[in-house]
Amino acid sequence: MVDVKINILVLYIHFYLPWIINNMRLNKYKAILFCLCILCAVHTQAQTSSPKPVNIIFDSDMGPDYDDVGAIAILHALADKGEVNILATMASTKYEGVAAVLDVFNTYFNRPNTPIGVPKGNALELRDWQHWTDTLIAKYSHKIKTNDEAQDAVKLYRKILASRPDKSVTIVTIGFLTNLSNLLNTRADEYSPLNGKQLVMKKVKLLVCMAGKFPSGYEFNVMKDAAASQNVYNNRPTPTIFSGFEIGEKIKVGLPLIHNDAIKNDPVKDVFRISIPQAKEDSSGRKSWDETAVLVAVKGYPKFYTLHQGRINVADDGKDTWDDNGKGQAYLVEKVDYKQVQDLINELIMHQPVKTPNAK
Repeated sequence: MVDVKINILVLYIHFYLPWIINNMRLNKYKAILFCLCILCAVHTQAQTSSPKPVNIIFDSDMGPDYDDVGAIAILHALADKGEVNILATMASTKYEGVAAVLDVFNTYFNRPNTPIGVPKGNALELRDWQHWTDTLIAKYSHKIKTNDEAQDAVKLYRKILASRPDKSVTIVTIGFLTNLSNLLNTRADEYSPLNGKQLVMKKVKLLVCMAGKFPSGYEFNVMKDAAASQNVYNNRPTPTIFSGFEIGEKIKVGLPLIHNDAIKNDPVKDVFRISIPQAKEDSSGRKSWDETAVLVAVKGYPKFYTLHQGRINVADDGKDTWDDNGKGQAYLVEKVDYKQVQDLINELIMHQPVKTPNAK
């Protein structure tokens, strides 16, 4: 936004500098100095003005792993800080109870009216093996009790996108591409005369995915619904950034949270508290694949990462490879010590809910 404002002003100066010289009775050098002062003032104002929150649709398998929990905690923490407007929380799996689990987190973070979508057609039903979902549903408040009470994910996508300004929505997927694939295949309906691909192209400015292993390999989210991954990434109607397996593998979080005695009756803490002891590999904290995707979707990538441009190719068995000559997609490459991201995630997942004007 800052660069856009400055570029526009430079064009105006280019065209109107002769008029300024003639009509303000300034010599050439004073006129240039006058224009530079204006440019500096605009730059300063743009730098200090508060950025608009990012409009996010969050699409998660919410289990079988529990980095999804860290991701939704970060989403709400950044929403409390005014950095995010949460348009909806979608499930890309349909095990019974996933809608209730999403509702638990939305309710806990004082956003009980956040729309929730669940696949109504064919979809995976993978769930957590540590049984933290059962604990959350039994212990914490939520209005939605069964998946039948949640909205159809694809219809909810269409309804929300149709109502938003052009190029104003960021979609972050940290699960399977089932919903997005089905969305691309939709036809015109009561919400929009556009088909799914046209609607996404018109309304979505960025897709951020925790998906892929780069430059090649097998990654869970891509592999488990390979046909959906192929459909989304081959049609790619909007710019896409991948946070690959290799990015989150090093980042291990959760220990500061479960050892923080000041935090009580917190569903995020309960999930990490239940799950970390059940796997030896998690003894130093759980790997943070999904959390990185949410961070990049909200805060952007330049502080921590660079982008490797190209395009993903997904084989029928789910293996992904990278085409450096492709266009419109990129995967993250580490720029700084991963522990900086690790510290930030540990801080954000300990965030406690607050009632603010941003909560709804």
